[in-house]
Amino acid sequence: VDDGGGGGGGSSYPCASQEGPGSVSELEYSAFCSQECIFSKLRENQDLNVYTAKTLLSMCKPGDLVELVSTSQAPHWAVYELNDQVIHLHKGEIRKDSLTEIGRGRHGRIVNSRYRFRPLPADLVVQNATGHLGLNSGEICWTNSESFAAWCRFGKREFKKGGEVHSAEQQYFLKVHFGAGTRSGHVHTLVFRSLEDMIRERRRVDASGLLKELSLGVNGGEE
Repeated sequence: VDDGGGGGGGSSYPCASQEGPGSVSELEYSAFCSQECIFSKLRENQDLNVYTAKTLLSMCKPGDLVELVSTSQAPHWAVYELNDQVIHLHKGEIRKDSLTEIGRGRHGRIVNSRYRFRPLPADLVVQNATGHLGLNSGEICWTNSESFAAWCRFGKREFKKGGEVHSAEQQYFLKVHFGAGTRSGHVHTLVFRSLEDMIRERRRVDASGLLKELSLGVNGGEE
């Protein structure tokens, strides 16, 4: 169910049959817009453990955002509806599938608090997702599963392709935390002009495990 991403990432994942929470070796991030934290994936203040699809199913409630992870692929996001059903953007189509089916061989977690925006009520999150079922590439205004799922939950146009008016004043800062929680840890900061660009690059890094200077006309720097 990868919706964009491949490569030779070096992340390690727990055994697919492991029922309890597992720990994943992965990059950690935080992101800011106008000095406000809008995104956080930091083990120091979040539970980043992952679970089998079967265990995850017992934890999900309607409207939850689910992230499925696996080696050398960008994480796949979906909106949980009910009774093992999720709605997600996959291969250019908004579709409904079984969580246990698409999660086979992968681990996942609930990521409702990854973005720091105010969420919509759960019934509206599900309504946003179901209202777009069946749309395909020519009709879809999201570039990946994460942007679609996040839009369903938060309703912000910035998650849509071209949904944000670029301005010189507004910038997004993505902080990539290498070796987070260790003495040798450091932070690399990248600057973007839109939320869409920031999500795209972060997912590319997650898929490849490689950080490179951007070709998006933005600047990166070390801290």
